Amino acid sequence: MQIPRLIIAAPMSGSGKTTIATALMAAFTARGLRVAPFKVGPDYIDPSYHSVAANRASRNLDAWMLSSQRVRVLFARAARDADIALIEGVMGLFDGFSGNDDTGSTAHIARILEAPVLLVLDVSAMARSAAAIVQGIRDFDPRVRIVGVISNRVGSEGHARMVQDAITTEVGLPVVGYLKREDVLNLPERHLGLIPTQEPGCWRAWLDAAKEKIATTVNLDRVLELARMAPPLAEIEDDPFASKARDTRPVIAVARDAAFNFLYEDNLDLLRAVGAQIAFFSPLNDRALPRQTRAIYLCGGFPEIYASELAANVAMRTEIRAAFRAGILIYAECGGLMYFTEKIVDARHTAHTMVGILPGESVMNGKLTLGYRVARALNNSCLWRAGEIIRGHEFHYSTWENRPRDLAPAYELLPSVFQTETRFDGASIGNLFASYVHLHFLARPELAARFVAAASAGKGDPR
Repeated sequence: MQIPRLIIAAPMSGSGKTTIATALMAAFTARGLRVAPFKVGPDYIDPSYHSVAANRASRNLDAWMLSSQRVRVLFARAARDADIALIEGVMGLFDGFSGNDDTGSTAHIARILEAPVLLVLDVSAMARSAAAIVQGIRDFDPRVRIVGVISNRVGSEGHARMVQDAITTEVGLPVVGYLKREDVLNLPERHLGLIPTQEPGCWRAWLDAAKEKIATTVNLDRVLELARMAPPLAEIEDDPFASKARDTRPVIAVARDAAFNFLYEDNLDLLRAVGAQIAFFSPLNDRALPRQTRAIYLCGGFPEIYASELAANVAMRTEIRAAFRAGILIYAECGGLMYFTEKIVDARHTAHTMVGILPGESVMNGKLTLGYRVARALNNSCLWRAGEIIRGHEFHYSTWENRPRDLAPAYELLPSVFQTETRFDGASIGNLFASYVHLHFLARPELAARFVAAASAGKGDPR
């Protein structure tokens, strides 16, 4: 299977990978090419920019949560019809699970997919030294093929030429272009990074500016040539996305709006593959769940930013409480868990009333909980059999406070490089399973099958 592909990587975070990757996606799409966008690692926000730029869903490639085979399957399935696949890396090229293990890194994905790497280098405070950095990265792991460089945040055309001369002369790699330091290319951020494109903003204006500038100062034809240097990929042999017929097709109501949008597109595809009908709804704006709802999927997002609006939508909170009492299955992750507590206490210490099925409050505390997690299920549920283990990740600034001591947790989180001691997380209350841990269902495809099967066998829409 021949798929032209290129990884957009950098020596460190903050180098401009998202700007350049997204601008390239938009520029190639504007040329009429079918661009398949991807993001390395557990990120929900950067892919929202990719999706706007390429007019198709961006997928996450995570080699720590998923096996190498599953990464290849996911990639090949999403990119098989593309003219070019562009993969934005995560952090620095070799930054992975630990200091002596690059599992989950951009380099790991490059090896799995045999993908050439285009290096983004922030040269705002250097010139000839750029060549030394590129040479060190190129030689660090010979299994990772660096094929070119884009200079970012150059001060002038003369500065760009100095950097290019140093790299081409001393390292022998092509510099395919540059972007200047310009305020128009800066994107607004807040506590969890960039602001998702599901929220109101001038995303299209920013994207148009980035697309125009990269088409002017980067040789897009050369970038496409580099992507076409990738070798063929083996055909898919075991496809967990292959549709499996069901007698019934239960409706799973999935939250999707400005407050809730942290969701892997592949989770939805797996649910569809095993028989679900996905119906989106907005806890912010809708007054009722979709008709014939048999299960609810409340993903993560920014409920703390929209807490007053969520609190004001009394009709939806009442509807969800009624669904819970009627036995409708509910799965909630991170922001979804926060929504199901009694209150969200925002960064200004203002309390906002939430659904209230989970006793206690979600309190914004300014402390980031971040990292991969190894989770062991403690009880049987619509997703789990007690004792089963999965890999996931956490990324939040809130804590669940005043939680009753006798409330059954969802998971036991095992010690790892990211945490030194075992701790408990989430809750399993009847037909509600809630946790701060985000899951990629492709790590264990049976999770999707169990969820759909339980929804089919459930009590159904209470109306």
